[in-house]
Amino acid sequence: MKRLSYETLREQGYDGFLLQDAPERFLQFGEGNFLRAFADYFVDVMNEKCGFASKVVIVQPTGRNMRPHDSLNKQEGLYTLLSRGKAGGRKVEEARVISSVSRCLNPVSEYDSYMACALNPALRFIISNTTEAGIRYDPACLFTDRPASSFPGKLTQFLYARYREFGQERGKGLVLLPCELIEDNGKALKESILQYVVQWELEEGFVKWLEEENLFCSTLVDRIVTGYPKGELSALQERFGYEDDL
Repeated sequence: MKRLSYETLREQGYDGFLLQDAPERFLQFGEGNFLRAFADYFVDVMNEKCGFASKVVIVQPTGRNMRPHDSLNKQEGLYTLLSRGKAGGRKVEEARVISSVSRCLNPVSEYDSYMACALNPALRFIISNTTEAGIRYDPACLFTDRPASSFPGKLTQFLYARYREFGQERGKGLVLLPCELIEDNGKALKESILQYVVQWELEEGFVKWLEEENLFCSTLVDRIVTGYPKGELSALQERFGYEDDL
């Protein structure tokens, strides 16, 4: 049985929505089930219904656990989402191949490729889910780390690189949508970044750019995402006609 790919779907005559090429307008910290069945699903639907024409490049928050990274890239960013529930009092199930993800990057082994995303003029949004412990200031992080170990440290390095490239242009800041389950997560993320600005003695112009050109949103998520359906794997592969590690 072939692995899920654009070619496999073409061979099957798949008639669902697919978007193979589009600008990478989203950077996403977190490759887990939740964001892939939540934010990336929303982007996929916007691509179909609204002509949003956007791709998500996923960054692993840490350099560990290469399985999702490898599987996403082998499958060209594609994966199958099963939505199950009730509508009108009846059980419903929808299967959708999500094509909003372009690739997955490891920020340690692919540091230069990761930081190059900061120089992408089309980039507009940053989404994250690095667990409740992810948004924390760690004074052990250095500006010269490749990359900083904490998520806010990585993000400070990334935003500073974008500021150095586009700081003199209006409209090149980013909308940040943290999904970590802490109160006022956008405010907490911004405060951690500003601590690194002080520790690393970054210039006042960067602070002004952060304040005027970037929007730190606080969010509350409203979706339950279950785990990998191991017990149904054989039946699902037989049903869809392809292998899908994700």
